[in-house]
Amino acid sequence: MRIDSCVRLDQSELQHGSRTGQLGDVLSEPVLFSYFWLLGEPSGPSGPGVRGIQRPNWFGWFCIIRTDVTRRRTMAVLCVLILGLFSGWAVGYKQGDNVTLYVNKVGPYHNPQETYHYYTLPVCRPDKVHHKSLSLGEVLDGDRMAESLYHIRFRENVEKKTLCKLTLSEKQVDELREAIEELYYFEFVLDDIPIWGFVGYIEESGFLPHSHKVGLWTHLDFNIEYNSDSVIFANVSVKDVKPFPLEEGAGAAVGGVGVGGGSLTVTHTYSVHWYESNLPSARRAERLRDYSFFPKTLEIHWLSIINSLVLVVLLLGFVIIILMRVLKNDFARYNVEEEGGCDDLDQGDNGWKIIHTDVFRFPPFKSLLCAVLGVGAQFLTLATAIIVMALLGMFNIHRHGAINSAAIVLYALTSCVSGYVSCSFYTQINGQRWVWNIILTSALFSAPLFLTWSVVNSVHWWSGSTQALPATTVLLLLGAWVLVGFPLTVIGGIVGKNRAGSFQAPCRTRNIPRQIPPQPWYKHTFVHMAIGGFLPFSAISVELYYIFATVWGREHYTLYGILLCVFAILLSVGACISVALTYFLLSGEDYRWWWRSVLSTGSTGLFIFVYSVFYYRNRSSMSGLVQSSEFFGYSLLTALVFSLMLGSVSFWASLAFIRYIYRSLKMD
Repeated sequence: MRIDSCVRLDQSELQHGSRTGQLGDVLSEPVLFSYFWLLGEPSGPSGPGVRGIQRPNWFGWFCIIRTDVTRRRTMAVLCVLILGLFSGWAVGYKQGDNVTLYVNKVGPYHNPQETYHYYTLPVCRPDKVHHKSLSLGEVLDGDRMAESLYHIRFRENVEKKTLCKLTLSEKQVDELREAIEELYYFEFVLDDIPIWGFVGYIEESGFLPHSHKVGLWTHLDFNIEYNSDSVIFANVSVKDVKPFPLEEGAGAAVGGVGVGGGSLTVTHTYSVHWYESNLPSARRAERLRDYSFFPKTLEIHWLSIINSLVLVVLLLGFVIIILMRVLKNDFARYNVEEEGGCDDLDQGDNGWKIIHTDVFRFPPFKSLLCAVLGVGAQFLTLATAIIVMALLGMFNIHRHGAINSAAIVLYALTSCVSGYVSCSFYTQINGQRWVWNIILTSALFSAPLFLTWSVVNSVHWWSGSTQALPATTVLLLLGAWVLVGFPLTVIGGIVGKNRAGSFQAPCRTRNIPRQIPPQPWYKHTFVHMAIGGFLPFSAISVELYYIFATVWGREHYTLYGILLCVFAILLSVGACISVALTYFLLSGEDYRWWWRSVLSTGSTGLFIFVYSVFYYRNRSSMSGLVQSSEFFGYSLLTALVFSLMLGSVSFWASLAFIRYIYRSLKMD
């Protein structure tokens, strides 16, 4: 059993907006316990049956090592935030201890993000609904856990115990029929272990005459595995249960149950069976991953990895061998005459050397370019941190919403990276409006994110989905950006502006730009975007399917080692393609490489969005306004993130390549 909730929401009628956002709701119970523990308070939250709570070793000592009270409490708060994201608490039970079963949400099987509170259905519920305190990540994940009428005690079997008797009106019967026909499934949570099951059963039989029967599962058999004093796994079974038939209307006797006045009486029962397991509690996540309520799609797909690695080797071979041999010939030809200044080397020459006085001419829309580079660097840092943290085991399958919480916190903290990179480079290329540059950098992604979220959240509110965020959570997220994200962007921008040196250009730039000769069609911007976007996309296309199946499905992604390899492959391919396309552009005496390098590989985001449309239509069974708005809205944001990240990587690769080739020329 976990520690009793410090803040509970008591209400007779269920509302979607629980009191999330307050301290007791945003921070989970173990975090509040650690708060009292770290601050040295005499006591903290406790409750019957709470055993085996292991204090964190190095975090705790790190926090109490300071003798100054103010510093000690400040460090304690920081530790609380970290522990709130990644703490794993060993909770033990005695025989007979109460094990709380929370009901969470229901929704259509084929629309994973269209979820509603379990108590929106006409089911057994307490007279007064008590909600479990939720973490920020759980709220973002659409969780709305509430206590139930199920009484489960540790290692005590129960045989067909009555949960409640319900008298359903004709309207409620129709609601249940509609939910069952849409393949509604429910999610319960027991000791942080999700339990899934279908609300009812549909039987289609015969062709002529055709029969369509809808049944409600009125008995649930809970099978719980334990090891010593820990719960290892739990699921629900209905294999030996007959569904209760729900006929059209409720005006006649059904299944031998008395019906009158257009109502239907249903008796809900449950059983509990405990089984001993040899699996230690530290490895119970493996047991949940092996469970097959949802179809298994995530496996180690070595063919995809080998295919991507071959592509990377070929691209690296092209850039390193072919391109360097071409450059070697160019260097030998251009350095025949070593006399003369930099301005005299273009007499009678052609190719990329002739534009050495224009290649470092600063581009238009400098502030926007620097904002793209800054935000791209921020997402590169964020993605790397998320993958590394996942490899360290910080996103356990039992830590509901931990990755959402980590993404929010890291996005706010890495804002200093975007401000520093953007304002630093903006100052180097003689940008004057650095304040506007900082504002543009902070709004480049947050503004599209807010607009997209506003539309999607409005659709969820209209439908009554649990994916709609409560007002307190919205204020919390807004406060995180206003009080943490934006100030860190400003601080990073100021530091970058003050630490920025001069732009390192091997050649000086003439005042009058050189005329660019007509370019063939295959050097057009859109052609480069098609090539530069397709090749990186092809390197991750197979892995992208598994990522989509996780994000828009119900499985927990665990192949983080492979994800790290694919991420490195993506960046390598993007950098190689950018360097190759930049060389071909310069060889045509076109020095407008600044924006071209960003757009060429940044167009990978467009291919990802096109793939998302393909996935929606051909690889999934999603449908409806609620699920469609969620899918396409956040797919657009995902495409934007990839465009910014790869655009930044390709730009820095091209800049390093250009500096190298022009520095290698023998010029005074």
